Amino acid sequence: MKRRKFLKNASLTGVAITVGNSLVACKEEGSSVVVTTAKNAVRPLVIATWNTPNAVEAAAAVLSKGGTALDAVEQGCRIEEANEKGQSVGKGGLPDRDGNVTLDACIMNDKGNYGAVVCVQNIMHVISVARKVMEETPHVLLAGKGAEQFAVSQGFQREDLLTEASKKAWEKWKVKSEYKPIINIENHDTIGMLAIDKDGNISGACTTSGLAYKMAGRVGDSPIIGSGLFIDNEIGGATATGLGEEVLKTVGSFLIVELMRQGKTPQQACEEAIGRIVNKPNRNYKNFQVGYIAVNKQGEYGAYSIHEWFSYNLYKDKENKNYKSDFYNKA
Repeated sequence: MKRRKFLKNASLTGVAITVGNSLVACKEEGSSVVVTTAKNAVRPLVIATWNTPNAVEAAAAVLSKGGTALDAVEQGCRIEEANEKGQSVGKGGLPDRDGNVTLDACIMNDKGNYGAVVCVQNIMHVISVARKVMEETPHVLLAGKGAEQFAVSQGFQREDLLTEASKKAWEKWKVKSEYKPIINIENHDTIGMLAIDKDGNISGACTTSGLAYKMAGRVGDSPIIGSGLFIDNEIGGATATGLGEEVLKTVGSFLIVELMRQGKTPQQACEEAIGRIVNKPNRNYKNFQVGYIAVNKQGEYGAYSIHEWFSYNLYKDKENKNYKSDFYNKA
């Protein structure tokens, strides 16, 4: 079969083919096939969940100086962890039912290495602790007091993460003590970030204070590899936000990367991952939100959510803008 006929009959859309040492993406447009190689891939690039321009700007600044994608996502997430007004990440995060702020985070580099911490109290920059777990220990995940002790041993300082504003919100909640996840409240509960550096390497990070007023000890998808975040440097990366229980049940970020491996674009992969949630029987998806973002090796990106008003910040071609995501529930 002639090469042209093979490409056309295969109806390739975003399929990655290795030619020598170069990654080639073939995309059919009309009667012609457009080939994207590593030489004209979009880089550097940063994408993050929600309206997080300052975090993305910090990550972009690292990349503009020639830094790695790993350094970029760590520095970007640290911005939100220090943002006390956000009430969803780091210091000032809304507490669990007992009034304790507990943080989760994970980070993954282009080599497939991963580090995470869960249920950490008294340490603000848990994304950096997660990186230390990845680089300084034989483990990939530390929890609770052990993670806190490890952080202190690495030079992190203990501090009270419950701000006055979050304390007042918790005290108000205790009057009725109703647990009802609210769609899109406070930009929900997470910042997930993906970056591609000048060398085309991809890394990702995810940090959160979890659902407000959760049961003590609850852990969502954000620090769990394959659910809240997954990177495969040959293919791309994905990260999630929203109700973590639903992302965990479908291993959403890993699913998206695998769908891209099979030839789907980041947008198509995000849409299918949302479909895996909403099409499950007995899932009352109208009562919760999940959103995904993804990038592939060529710098193509996608975003999709169950409900309206999920957004993402994108740094591309030296511009940092917020975009509203497409969504499933248009009824």
